[in-house]
Amino acid sequence: MFLLYLSYAILWISSTIPVANAAAGKSIFILAGQSNMSGRGGVVNDTWDNYIPPESYPNLAILRLSADLNWQLATEPLHRDIDTTKVCGIGPGMAFASSLLGKDSSIGVVGLVPCAVGGTNISQWARGGELYKLLIRRAEAALEGGGTIRGLLWFQGESDTVNREDAESYKTKLQNFYLHVRADLLLPVLPVIQVALASGEGPYVEMVREAQLGMDLVNIRTVDAKGLRLEPDGLHLTTLSQVSLGHMLTNAFLQSQPSSLTSSASRLRMSQKFATHLFSGLFTNLLCLI
Repeated sequence: MFLLYLSYAILWISSTIPVANAAAGKSIFILAGQSNMSGRGGVVNDTWDNYIPPESYPNLAILRLSADLNWQLATEPLHRDIDTTKVCGIGPGMAFASSLLGKDSSIGVVGLVPCAVGGTNISQWARGGELYKLLIRRAEAALEGGGTIRGLLWFQGESDTVNREDAESYKTKLQNFYLHVRADLLLPVLPVIQVALASGEGPYVEMVREAQLGMDLVNIRTVDAKGLRLEPDGLHLTTLSQVSLGHMLTNAFLQSQPSSLTSSASRLRMSQKFATHLFSGLFTNLLCLI
């Protein structure tokens, strides 16, 4: 463990200049929701076991926006200065970023913007509320040094499984949240990768899951956490489950990208132009022969 922390210190010291230089072109991802996005992997009885899986090791190409709005080398727990009323552990963010860097060499530096707060329901994320304003403020601050917001990773809803009224209104409130975030960030088709619940605090888990899985807004992908292993509390994902979820989020994000579709469309347009010019030329030559 000492060697691991020593490696963190070395990485931190050696990365001060590269981080400053690399930040301008970063790909920014907002992490929001409640405790399973914040991360409780490895937390049992309000104590984190300090185990960090290899997929969540620090990487000079992965940054996090701190609570005081400064970019720094990303280290676990990502939400340690955001979700401050509970003990944070491993979440999906670092595994997502590491997996993304391994699968898309063009992504550049990844900038993670932690915003999740445990125990919050969807009403608390409504436009005008403190959590919503904090998310928008942090997202805008993340752009000040350059970069592009590439996506919103959202994992929330456990607190809305307690009361039937909350569960019934969940879909409408969640849809409004997505629309408001996109509007206020001036990103009308911002990719949203949401997680369907693996657990809940009350009896209406399936009702909330149905709302999540039935979300039909444009450019929204859903990954299903159902079946992932939980901590002894029966509510929070284990460390290994969070790593698995990180990979799932990466795959969903890459599937949301129009690169292959765009390149195919581009090739089609080029082919159409070539064919138009070719037949135009042939027709002109034919007229000359006549």
